[in-house]
Order: sequence, then C-alpha cells, then structure tokens
Amino acid sequence: MSLFDWFANVRKSDPQVQEKQREIADGLWSKCPSCGVLAYTKDLLANQLVCTECGHHLAVTSSQRIRQLIDDSSWQPLNEQIIPKDPLKFCDRKNYSDRLSDYQEKTGLNDAVQTGTGLIDGLPVALGVMDFRFMGGSMGSVVGEKLARLIEHATLERFPVVIICASGGARMQEGMLSLMQMAKISGALSCHQKAKLLYIPVLTHPTTGGVTASFAMLGDLILAEPKATIGFAGRRVIEQTLREKLPEGFQTSEYLLQHGFIDAIIPRTQLKKTLAQLISLHQPFFPIMNHINSHQSTNNVSI
Repeated sequence: MSLFDWFANVRKSDPQVQEKQREIADGLWSKCPSCGVLAYTKDLLANQLVCTECGHHLAVTSSQRIRQLIDDSSWQPLNEQIIPKDPLKFCDRKNYSDRLSDYQEKTGLNDAVQTGTGLIDGLPVALGVMDFRFMGGSMGSVVGEKLARLIEHATLERFPVVIICASGGARMQEGMLSLMQMAKISGALSCHQKAKLLYIPVLTHPTTGGVTASFAMLGDLILAEPKATIGFAGRRVIEQTLREKLPEGFQTSEYLLQHGFIDAIIPRTQLKKTLAQLISLHQPFFPIMNHINSHQSTNNVSI
C-alpha cells in the first residue's frame, strides 16, 4: 500500500470527514455550476439562488419565484383547477397522458405555469410564473388558458401584469392547439394595453420558441435576468437556414440589450425592488388617463 492510499483510508475513517461528506450528501451544500464554488445551501437560498462568488443565477421553481416576489400572505392563486388533456392522443416514446402524469407527480403542478394575484411591496399585481421543470416550460393549452384568464382578470381589476418567462416554446404534443395560445394570449394583452395598463415580461433562462415569438416580447417594458438564453430557434437551425456564422452569445440577454430587443437586465436580487418602482411610477397615470378618456368620450357625444 502506498503512503497516499494509507492517508486516504485514514481520512475516510475520520468521523469528521464522514460527517462532512454526509452533510454534502444531505444537501446542506450546493455547488455552483458556473464557478464550482461550494456554498451553504441556506445562504444560497437567502441570496435567491444567485451565486455570491460569480453572480450565476441558478434555476428556481415557480413556487420559489412567487416567494421571492410576492409579499407574505398576499398570494391568491387563480384557475388552479385547470388541468391538461390529450385531445390528439399523442404518442412518441411515451403516451402524452402518461408523460403529463409523470411531470405532475414530480413537480406537484398541474401544468407549466402558476398564476395569481398578490402584492409587490404593497402594490397589487397579477403574476404568472412559468416553471421549466414541467416539460421544459412548454406552452400548451393550459398555459395559454391560464395566462389569458390572468390577463383578462387584471384588465377588469386594473392590475399591472408581470409574467416570468421560462420556456422551450410551444408544446409539440398538442400541435396546432399549442400554437393557438400565442394568438390568444397576445389578444388578451392587446385589450390590457388598450386599457392603458402596464405589462412587464421578465425573460429568464431559457426563453425560446413560441413564447419568445409572442407574449415574451410584447411588454411595455421588457426585463431579463443576466446571461439568460433568449431566442426563437436554436443556433444550428439558424446557421443552416442563413448559411452564415453567427456571433458568439447572440442569444444572451446582454447581446439583446445591446441591440435594443430588451429594456434592462435586472439581477434576481433586485427584481422585486425594480418591479415595485416601475409599477409605482406607472400607477399615478391611471386616474389621469381615465379622466382624459372620459373627457374625450364626452366631447364625442356633444359633437
């Protein structure tokens, strides 16, 4: 036995080493996928799953996102009872109905989005949060229906809308029914914006496909997290279509900000504060716009 092997065996038998290994195995420590630094999981959660060393934004669930943004005890979920169906009886390597059941069991969600109302620093907001864990956050009929109903509810209540986007795009297992959701959500947003109400999409990693091609890019202000992948088709597909070499990082939030596709990149730890500031700045204009619209309507009648 070599000296190195003997020393390794001694360390393995050391109770302190065994205890440390058990703590890591029990999830008390988390490793940053970007810089590799080990962080105490509680500290990482306290920093909203943003690495304190390199600023890398780790993936978060929809429930974690709601807790990060919404004031305590103010969250009111909407349309939780809507569940997905399998109208096309789609089957690839697995039946779509079986795939849905598997993801519902793994995530505890009915589908890839949670919607509801709540307060952000005391300001009312209608919030939709997509969850990438559920079939890559793909946009099926339930995602489209829940977001459309959320926006319609916000229009009636005169709430601003915030949607946290995280999606691979349309859900292929629902075919045309999935693509229809792009128009449905966009139509609801059009009515919301005609009512002079605020809509802010927040693009997180990744936001791609039909989500990018519809409601993710229709905001009054479009925000994104740092280094998020944002695009429509993948690099290989675009390069094969255009027969051109694309620049590095062309689908990152930094590149899109530089070329005017988004308005700001906001670190996750600053997102709640930024949303509250934007909503509060927009709110004073509501009564002014209502007065203007009322005055215009009166003038039209008298003419």
